[in-house]
Amino acid sequence: MERSLAQPVGVGIVAALVGFTSSFAVVVAGLGAVGATSDQAASGLLALCVVQGLGMIWLSRRHRAPLTLAWSTPGAAVLVGAGGVAGGWPAAVGAFVVCGALIGLTAAWPALGRLVAAIPVPVAQAMLAGVLLSLCLQPLVAVTAAPLLVAPVIVLWLLLARLAPRWATPAAFVLSVAVVLGTVAAGDGTLALRPPGLALTAPALTLPAIVGIALPLYVVTMASQNVPGVSVLASFGYPVPWRETLLVTGAGTVVGAFAGGHAVNLAAITAALPASAEAHPDPRRRWVATQSAGWAYLVLAVLSPLVTALVAAAPAGVVETVAGLALLATFGSALSAALRDEQHRVAATATFLTAASPLVLLGVGSAFWALVVGLAVWALLTARPARRAHRRAAGGGGAGARQWWPWRATR
Repeated sequence: MERSLAQPVGVGIVAALVGFTSSFAVVVAGLGAVGATSDQAASGLLALCVVQGLGMIWLSRRHRAPLTLAWSTPGAAVLVGAGGVAGGWPAAVGAFVVCGALIGLTAAWPALGRLVAAIPVPVAQAMLAGVLLSLCLQPLVAVTAAPLLVAPVIVLWLLLARLAPRWATPAAFVLSVAVVLGTVAAGDGTLALRPPGLALTAPALTLPAIVGIALPLYVVTMASQNVPGVSVLASFGYPVPWRETLLVTGAGTVVGAFAGGHAVNLAAITAALPASAEAHPDPRRRWVATQSAGWAYLVLAVLSPLVTALVAAAPAGVVETVAGLALLATFGSALSAALRDEQHRVAATATFLTAASPLVLLGVGSAFWALVVGLAVWALLTARPARRAHRRAAGGGGAGARQWWPWRATR
């Protein structure tokens, strides 16, 4: 392979490995929290890998741009917070279908995009931070319960976070695998391996699942993945075909939902690697890195039963520690964005506390009620003169929220 091709291919494989190993544990935990069995979680992980892999191959080749996709890691965290819903796993699958339909509908109906953009940024980010809190606390909980197993994982992550940040979470995952295999070898666990396969589920549409899972999943996927993904690619000089990307990811989410996949979207953090000069000095050749990443995800899909079996066999707290460490940066970024503006700090704090609470009302989890509480407190405490001044400062944007919406710039 000539050098000019080897470089982007290698970078694409690295991007896929980092993206997969750094967040699959969150996905498996989220699917399990809403009722998936181990086989159904493996099926969901496989479906997500295939959908985003095929989506990347299609979009990058069609537009000759590094349009990288990913599963919604914040969305998986929303599932952890939502927990079980009335109707069980079929109702959760129905919520995934609705989420995908909303993503696709956003491409065809700009008014829906403007409605999401009307949610103030501090409220949306505070909801995400509250949802992530319980997962980010897991390393502390686990290290007190099983220090000899968990402490080495945390120490390795901290060392690499200082020396090689990109590899910190993948290395922690590798060490956790060694811990699991050591536990199995010692006879304290079993590793149930199955061949790759899809476990299809007929979706059930229930109001609690739509309100408690689909809507928060849609909001965090748009606000915490798709919009930042546009910004990352724009910073490297790549315009995003916004409508086509939403149609591809929305349709992919709907199709993948029947096999247990929750949501696919533009990549945010991992998008920077294929789009950077590290992939290729010539920006016109960097799309090859995304092609490579797409094919790599198709290969990684085959490993979905293995990694879910490792999660099932892991001692309590080990995999949760890896998931919590992987989300620390996202949690810090969301909390910082939520509390940055002193004027709206009370509304953001109320949103954060509600999302972090175990509140379940009318069968609906805390993520939805966090939005309700946050918007209510925002409306109550934001006086009309202050809103007008804020609009003028933002160039006419409603409550400072539309500044991040990419519709007009990228259609």
